[in-house]
Formats: sequence, C-alpha cells, structure tokens
Amino acid sequence: MSETPIPWSYRQATREWQAFLAHARQAMDLETDNLAYTAVRGVLPAFRRRLTAQQAIDLAQVLPSDLRALFVADWQIEPPVLPGTRADWTTEAMALRPHHSLTPPNCVEATAYALRRSILRAELGRVLATPPPFAAEF
Repeated sequence: MSETPIPWSYRQATREWQAFLAHARQAMDLETDNLAYTAVRGVLPAFRRRLTAQQAIDLAQVLPSDLRALFVADWQIEPPVLPGTRADWTTEAMALRPHHSLTPPNCVEATAYALRRSILRAELGRVLATPPPFAAEF
C-alpha cells in the first residue's frame, strides 16, 4: 500500500489563510483580520449564489483549504440567482452583519484581489473559463 503525500494546502493551511487575510485586509484598508474575515464571509456566498452547484464545486477545488471551507460553509443548494451588478454583490456582502457592518464598498474587488494572490493563476483561469461570463468580472 503506497502512501499519498499530504497536499500542500492542508500542510500549509494556516500560512495560506493568514496570507489571504493579509492581502484582503490590506486591499480593503482594514485594521484587523476580524474585519477582513467578515467582509470575505459576505463576499464568498454572494458569488457562490450566482453559480450552479457544479460550478461552485469546481471553484472550491482550487481554493486553499481554509477558503474552501469558508466558501461552502452554511451552503443551502438552490438554483443560481441572476448575476446582477457589482453594486448588488457589494450590497449583499455588506448585509451579512447589517447592524454593525464595517465591510467597505470595495469588498468584492478586494476579495477577488486576495483570491488571485492565493490561487495558482493557471488553476484559477481554468476554473473561471467555464462559469458564466459575469464570474470573471466578479
């Protein structure tokens, strides 16, 4: 019986997560990881809701392990909603904690920036080549 090596993303999960949060926090000009986490926690499901289940799973496969877990957390599989606009996505992300949200208006683009910094370019390009056209804009 041969051994399978532990995937990099599992072995380096904390390092990858901290790097992603640092990129997101910097891009959103936020002071803490908690604020960045809240913003990202709003953005990821806003994106996921606009994908089919298969498209979401395909994307999840290329995410670092902690981001993958966050992307699928609390997922209720339903038909995708209409893509809408960046303003719609931002409003949805900011609604996560409506009474004390400090999520900035650039949360979508900042999360996308941090994701691009955290995922191998070829992997991300391959996955974003198949979803609906709005995915690349998101």
